[in-house]
Amino acid sequence: MLQKPAVSEILKNNESYYSLVVGVAKRAREIASEAELNGEILVEKPVQIAVEEFARGEYKLVESQDIGDHIE
Repeated sequence: MLQKPAVSEILKNNESYYSLVVGVAKRAREIASEAELNGEILVEKPVQIAVEEFARGEYKLVESQDIGDHIE
């Protein structure tokens, strides 16, 4: 069984947990769409693949300087 990466291992420099959740969700949708377009069957869930990609540093969070300053 693979060990899931801890959130603290993925987030750096006070990055937002919320931003990580949104980033992983967006990447997971991309993975699922790419697999569907290519007729691939995924063994792992797209969210797990996305989390692993973020943990390996293949994808990084990009946050604006004023994140969390305003409620929409």
